[in-house]
Amino acid sequence: MVFGVVMAFCAAACMGVATVLQAMGARTAADADTSATGGSTLLLTLRRWPFLAGIALDTLGFLAELVALRSVPLFVVEAALASSLAVTAVVAAAVLGIRLRPVEWGAVAAVCCGLALLALAAGHEGTGAGDTLMRLVILGASLALVLLGWAASRLVRRGRAAVLGGIAGLSFGVVAVAVRLLPDLAVRPLLVAPSAYAVVVCGIGGYLLLIEALRSGAVTAATGAMVIGETVWPAAYGVLWLGDTTRHGLGPLAVAGFAVSITGALVLARFGDAEQYAA
Repeated sequence: MVFGVVMAFCAAACMGVATVLQAMGARTAADADTSATGGSTLLLTLRRWPFLAGIALDTLGFLAELVALRSVPLFVVEAALASSLAVTAVVAAAVLGIRLRPVEWGAVAAVCCGLALLALAAGHEGTGAGDTLMRLVILGASLALVLLGWAASRLVRRGRAAVLGGIAGLSFGVVAVAVRLLPDLAVRPLLVAPSAYAVVVCGIGGYLLLIEALRSGAVTAATGAMVIGETVWPAAYGVLWLGDTTRHGLGPLAVAGFAVSITGALVLARFGDAEQYAA
C-alpha cells in the first residue's frame, strides 16, 4: 500500500509540474512570434521543449496514477491528484514569478496536511472488482457523459465554464473507477474489457471538455468544478461499492484529511491553467 500512496503523490507532482512547463512552452511560443494565431500558435507551442517535457510528465503522471489506482483506495488517489494544483502553485511561484497570497500559501499547507492525514488513515484497497454489468454501466456512463458534454458545449451559455468543468471532472472520475474495474492489464483481456474503453472515451472526452471549459470563462470556476466532480463521487463509490477502507478507527481522520485537502485545492483552483499567467 505504501508504494501505491507514493505513486499517487508522484502522479500529482508530475501533473503539477507539467502544467507549469506547458505554460512556459506557450509563453516562449508567443514571444517568438507575436503575430501567430490559432493553429500557428499551436504548432509553435508543440515545438518548444518545455511544452513537450510537460506532455512527457503528464504521461508519466498518468502511468503513476494507474499504478496507484490498482493498489490504494480511490479516495486517496483522487485527493492526491487534486493536490497537483498545490504543486503547480508552488512551482509557478518559483518559475513564472507568480506571487502567492497568504491565503494561497495557507491552502498549500492545508493540502499537504490533508494528504498526510489521508496517508495515515488509509486502509487497504477494496477487493471488489465489479461484475460484467457494472463494467457495462461504466461504459454506458462514459458515452452518456460525452453526449452530455457535447450538448452542454452547444447549449449552455450562463455558467458555461463551471458546467463544462464539472462534466470534465465527472469524466475523469469515471476514468478512475474504470481503471479499478479492469480485470487484467494484459493486452488480450483489455481488448474485450468494457471498462478499458470507458477509460479511453472519458479520458479523451474529459480532456477536451476541460480545455473548452478553460476557454469559456473563469479558470477558478472551471477548475473548481472539475476538482469536485473528479474527487467526491469516485471516493464514495470506492467505499460503498468497491470496499475501500480506512485503518481501524481512523475513518473520521480520513474524512477530515479528504475534506481539508480538497478545500485547499479549491482555494488554489486559479492555478488550473497556469498558462494565463505566462503571457
